[in-house]
Amino acid sequence: MRPADELRDAVDEYLAALSFTSDLGELTETMRYPLEAGGKRIRPVLCLAVAEAAGGSVENALPAAAALELVHTFSLVHDDLPALDDDDERRGRPSAHVVFGEGVALLAGDALLAEALRLALTYDASAVARELVDSTLGMIGGQFRDITGDDSDLASVHRLKTGRLFLAGVRMGLETAGVSESERPPWLAFGDEVGLLFQVVDDLLDGDGYVERLGVDGARQLALECADRARAELDRVDADTSVLRELVDVLIVRTG
Repeated sequence: MRPADELRDAVDEYLAALSFTSDLGELTETMRYPLEAGGKRIRPVLCLAVAEAAGGSVENALPAAAALELVHTFSLVHDDLPALDDDDERRGRPSAHVVFGEGVALLAGDALLAEALRLALTYDASAVARELVDSTLGMIGGQFRDITGDDSDLASVHRLKTGRLFLAGVRMGLETAGVSESERPPWLAFGDEVGLLFQVVDDLLDGDGYVERLGVDGARQLALECADRARAELDRVDADTSVLRELVDVLIVRTG
């Protein structure tokens, strides 16, 4: 099993070498700007780690993992726009709309989504692309509920807005590895818990969401419970899941 850092490097190298369609012209500069800002690449690393643990290859899963990161990046570019979160900074530097203008940033986000779909469609079977579409729609639905204040069921909102891309990473990794549907339940339950864990950790760092509902101690307890449930699901899998356990441990450390 390749360690998480090596998987992240593989994602970065793949994204750096990615060719966008020539029809986009100079818009590709705006598209690469947020991709080159780095980040933890947790979603694509999750996809690759699941694929390898399930008996597949990192190389075969890389297009799916990269597509997932393109969707995540598209969502960040749009989230930063004044019409949504109105954030002028992302990952320590000006947001795309600050550098290139709102209209160009909007188009760059659209193009990142389309390029993600193009990548997902490089597989012979359609399952990877279908999962990417379904998870993107779920993410958008969660974002809609968030910005319209429909958040009485916070867990449901976050399972859509944040959790769907994490679950997609697991599903797409399993798909590239050829894992049968009957073997997937513990993997998918793990993906659900990791998505929720990531959101709770973010809320602890930002002081909102679950922290406002449960308090700091309550949110920390929820994070610990999510991590425990995630590890328990991995215990049900007959595979080397050491890298996936490492990802859970890294997320938990961030709550301190």
